[in-house]
Amino acid sequence: MFKNKYYYFVAGLPDFSFDSTKLPFTVSEFKEILYKELKANDRKLIDRYFLKADTSNLLKLLEDNEAELEKQGVFSREELLNSITLVKKKGSAKNKNFPKIFELFIKQWLQEDAEAENKNWEDLLTSLYFDYGIEAKNSLLSRWFTLNLNIGNILAAIYSRKYDLDIKSVVIGDNHIAQTIRANTKQRDFGLDGDEIEYLATLTKISEETDIYERERKIDKIRWDWLEENTVFDYFNIEYLFAYLCKLQILERWVQLNAEEGERVFRELIANIKKDVKIPDEE
Repeated sequence: MFKNKYYYFVAGLPDFSFDSTKLPFTVSEFKEILYKELKANDRKLIDRYFLKADTSNLLKLLEDNEAELEKQGVFSREELLNSITLVKKKGSAKNKNFPKIFELFIKQWLQEDAEAENKNWEDLLTSLYFDYGIEAKNSLLSRWFTLNLNIGNILAAIYSRKYDLDIKSVVIGDNHIAQTIRANTKQRDFGLDGDEIEYLATLTKISEETDIYERERKIDKIRWDWLEENTVFDYFNIEYLFAYLCKLQILERWVQLNAEEGERVFRELIANIKKDVKIPDEE
């Protein structure tokens, strides 16, 4: 299948590495210039990446229509609020560009007493988002979403076992890896095959890292290396630009994050494993 090429744009992009200490530009700045260059079909692919911010924004607006929103989303506050209203009144957002997963989530939210129900709405929406990403008609994007879903589920299972939490309740999605973990919560490696998941042993070792800052950084290094390995033969195409975007997002995180903030981020990750469960502080 013919793929768009972006020779001049890619040739002018500055290089950076995982250990760079300065950003060539922020993700928001790159998004602005990137979207000016992309063809419509490629922009729709990249939209799937930035919809992560929209999942957060949608949930916030369902709870409070004046909530402060993340700025990197695809949809504006007005577009999201209008879609919520239309789904409520008409049963549909009446917008072909509005993801069906969002319509589905809004309907489920409106049909139930969201505050009274003992349901993790964030996990539900995150699961829908990963499913949407994995369905992308682009192999790299689909596998990137799969990678991140698997990493998140494996770590959630490891930490849940460590703190004696319900493993099945923290695993999201329904792919092969998620199903295997849920079916093998008592097994040492959750029934997972190290040959199938080449980063399993590395991820397990990283989870034992006592330095929280280094632990998170090593997890991001897995992601970075995966992007490098899976775009070796991609030049000037959307795959190259997608990998560039993902790596820029990783770099932006660490340029902005100091060791003290790294501790806070990790505590938030643990807290999100299961709401309202008190986890003992680590020594």
